[in-house]
Amino acid sequence: IPESGHKYYLQFSTEDYRTGEDAGNCLATVLYPKKKSPPVVSIKCSHTKDQKEIQEEDNRLYQRLRHQSKPITGNNIPDSYGNIEPALEPVWALAVAGSSSIMWEKSTETLGYFLAQVKSVRQWMREDDFTEFDYTVLLHEIPTQEIISCHMRLKWLPGHPLKVKHFCAAESHGVDEGSGAESGSAAGPSAEKGANS
Repeated sequence: IPESGHKYYLQFSTEDYRTGEDAGNCLATVLYPKKKSPPVVSIKCSHTKDQKEIQEEDNRLYQRLRHQSKPITGNNIPDSYGNIEPALEPVWALAVAGSSSIMWEKSTETLGYFLAQVKSVRQWMREDDFTEFDYTVLLHEIPTQEIISCHMRLKWLPGHPLKVKHFCAAESHGVDEGSGAESGSAAGPSAEKGANS
């Protein structure tokens, strides 16, 4: 699109990141603006899981996180063999959802990102009903093969948007300030909802 950028039309299928089960099909348009800013995404998906199932999954995840006698902490998730301790699966699930907003914001037409590892995570015990975590996540940059380290503060309560604040530092790209907040479901990244400020 002259003066605006490149627009792509995509059709793709999705799967549950934990089970690998079919999660539905999506149609999307993605506009990469000429100026340095996040892509503009419009997406419509048909889900194989209904909203009630997703809410139940979110609630099960939330209950596991809230019923801790002491704050959850962890390092190197998954470990060097690709294993995730069952007790750390909920914090990994939130890391997948939260880091997707960082990847969306940092991606360009020529650079993409994958969550490689949660280097460290620490839960903050709160007086209210929200769960809150500090993460250091490592993102694998494609095609450069660089590993980008990002600090991520994540706050979540079922029925509310996932709030993510982040700060990333990369040697070759200088320092990149993070975002305000991004919406999503803890059951997985939700690109259908827009960012909150």
